[in-house]
This record gives sequence, structure tokens and C-alpha cells, in this order.
Amino acid sequence: MTTTAPRRSPREQRPDQDSRPPAAVVAVQRLFSAETPEYFMLLGTTLFLVVFGLVMVLSSSSIDSYTTHDKDFFATATRQGLYALIGLPLMLVAARMPTAFWRRWAWVAILGATGLQLLVFTPLGYDVGGNRNWIHLGSFTAQPSELIKLALAIWIASILASHPERLDDWRRLIVPLVPVAGIAIGLVLLGRDLGTAMIMIGVVLAALFYAGVRLRYLGAVVAFAAVASFVVINVGSSRSDRIHAWLSGCQDQALSLTYCYQTVGGWQALAHGGIVGVGLGNSTAKWNWLPEAANDFIFAVIGEELGLVGAVLVLVLFVALAIAFVRIVRMSTDPFARIVVGAISFWIVGQAFVNIAVVLGLLPVFGVPLPLISAGGSSLLSTMAAIGVALSFARHRPEPLPVAPLRPARSGRPAAR
Repeated sequence: MTTTAPRRSPREQRPDQDSRPPAAVVAVQRLFSAETPEYFMLLGTTLFLVVFGLVMVLSSSSIDSYTTHDKDFFATATRQGLYALIGLPLMLVAARMPTAFWRRWAWVAILGATGLQLLVFTPLGYDVGGNRNWIHLGSFTAQPSELIKLALAIWIASILASHPERLDDWRRLIVPLVPVAGIAIGLVLLGRDLGTAMIMIGVVLAALFYAGVRLRYLGAVVAFAAVASFVVINVGSSRSDRIHAWLSGCQDQALSLTYCYQTVGGWQALAHGGIVGVGLGNSTAKWNWLPEAANDFIFAVIGEELGLVGAVLVLVLFVALAIAFVRIVRMSTDPFARIVVGAISFWIVGQAFVNIAVVLGLLPVFGVPLPLISAGGSSLLSTMAAIGVALSFARHRPEPLPVAPLRPARSGRPAAR
């Protein structure tokens, strides 16, 4: 008597195929796959700051959007949200790129970004707040100097990492760093954007520091930058008057209506917020009382609506961002990765604290946005792209450097490596 095995259903016959996740889930898992906690720390903090920034841009820009965009409360916030939607995949794609990709395209990036900066001096360029650092292509506007920051960080890292022998010889260090970086920064200064130029100088200094350049060379660069800044400040009368007003503490009543108007307005907004704030959306400074409420002075609106609690939250988030950058630098064994991430960290975190210091009156008004939070598509896209570059180095933990074997001891001497 023969028996036949029970017939199995197709699901039972192919258990492996049915247990596979959908292709879309696999693609998302590969996109976010990483081995290091630094990757997720940097990514999570960035996403939180972007979402928080969208909420604050909507709140701080609603009145100005209504008066300048045909009674549309959401014009600026919608535009910022569109840039965020573009920046998110841009950041994730950059995070997938290998190190060789950034090295290969370093020269193209710096030359292309500098070429775009030249366009601001053509009929395509126009002034914003006295600074000629914008280009206009139809309905599209951009600030090329934001792109130069990222290109400068990658290009300097490729030069210093490829030629470490230049670090101890200042003559070989000057070429090609000074001509290329000098032209890029000089074009921004020519457009009278002192704040952005100072951040770019900081990017150069941070790259040299993380590369291991001697401190006396860095001191010489700082001294030169200080002299150049003094000259630039005293060339323009409005800029020098604004800085002299800041040095006086903005105590003169007449200055509070002219050069100190923004600073005093920021103080009043922060004082109005108190400890817990007046509530999200209830700011009075944004009713066209505080210039650039959604851009350079958005931190004042945050302090007014969310109080000291909200202001401290922003500071904590940028400190977390700085910790993530430092951990990536510490775990990197590739000099190129260390230099790039170090320069990017100074750019983003340093610019954030410069912006906050300006609102608090600790620095004169330079006109730099709060990264990831202030309204502005060029700043948001370039910052998210830079964080994507840093994420590409944090995706996998590098292999430890090989340890040189011990040489056998001779004549009673201890073994040496």
C-alpha cells in the first residue's frame, strides 16, 4: 500500500519568497543603513532642526508673506518646505557617495562655485540689504556664496590630504591655497557680504587646524584676516557706523532708531518671551517690527514665542550637532575625512553661534542665517548637502590602522616598533 504526501500550498512551498520584504522597504533600508551611532545622531539632529525650522519659518514669516505676497500667509513657508523636500534626498544621496567621489570632484566643485559667484557681478546679480551676492534666473534666486563654503571645505581637504609634506613648509602651503581660497573669499567681499566672508575664512582655518598645520602658521593667517577685516570694515561708512554703534552698547536713543534698530528689536522680543514664551504664533515682533524676522533674526522670534526654554532647546540641538561632528572626526582614520568634517562642523555650528550672538548683541549685525532654521533656500540646501557629505564618512566605522610589528631586541636593548 502506497501513501502519498499531502500536497502543500504554494505559500508552504516557497516560504523564503513570501518572507522577503517588499522592494520599496529594502530600498529604504539600504538608504538609511549604517553601522555607526554617529551617523544616526547626526541625521536625527539634522532632521529635527529642519522640521523645527519649518515650523518657526511659518510662524515668523506669516505676516510679511501676507503683506508682500498678495495676502498669502504661507508663501515663504511653502517655499522653504519645497527646499526642504529637495534637500532631504540630496542629503541622503550625498551620504551614499564614497570618499573617492569627493576627492575626484573637488577641483570641479571649487571652480564651478567660484564661477557662479562671478555671475553676481553680471546683469543676473542683484543686491539684498546692500550685499550683492545673489543671482536671479527667472523665478529662481540663489546665493552662490553658500555653495562656495562646501566646495572650499572639500577642495582644501583634498589638497592637504594628498600632499601632507606641505604642512611643514609654509612656502609650499601657500600655493595653491592662497590664490584659490583668496579669489573665492575676495569675490564674496567684493559683493560686500562681510558675514559670509568671515565664515569662509573660518572654514579655511578649521581645515588647516584639522590637517595639523603648525599653530604659528594659523596665527599668521588669523592676523592677516584681522587686518583685512579692519580694512574692509572701514572702507564702507555704513558698515563702520554699524560696528561703532555696537561698540557703544546701543545705549544712545538715536542709535536705537538707526544702526541699532535690529539689535534693540531682538532684545525686546527676547525680553517679551520671558521663560516660557508668549506661545507659538503669538509673536509681536514679526508684525513688521523686526527686520528679517524669518531670516537672520529668527532666533529672536523663537525666544519670544517659546521663551528661554525654546532658546535653550536650540542651543542644545546645535551642541548635539557639534558632538556628532566631533565623534565623526575622532573615529576617522582618513585625513581627508577628518579635514572635511572638521571644516563643515566649524561652518555650521560656528555660524549658528555667530547668528545667536548677533541676536543677543554680543556681535555686530553681520547678516548670517541660522543654519537649518532660517528661511532661505540656498542656505538650507548647501547646509543639508554638507551634512550629507559628513554622513558619507560616518556610514561605516573605518578599519583600525595596522600596528607596526615589534623588532627583535638586540644586545639587551628593549624591543622597538
